[in-house]
Amino acid sequence: MPRFLTLADVAEQLQISAAACYALVHSGELPAFQIGGRGQWRVDSDKFEQFIEDRHAAARTMLAAGGPPGPDRPGTDR
Repeated sequence: MPRFLTLADVAEQLQISAAACYALVHSGELPAFQIGGRGQWRVDSDKFEQFIEDRHAAARTMLAAGGPPGPDRPGTDR
């Protein structure tokens, strides 16, 4: 994996839209920086890997707490 990823690279790896990827950057959830005369966004691959690990940890915590409500979960409101 290259040291720096474009937002298009990140969006492709996460299988999300470019707009959703930009929203992650804009919100501060995914650390990124702008470089070059046109201010193109880049994500450090180490920070990207940490972002994924953090998301896995959050999912594990949510599931341990009973998971999200939904129609396939008995006893939930949805």
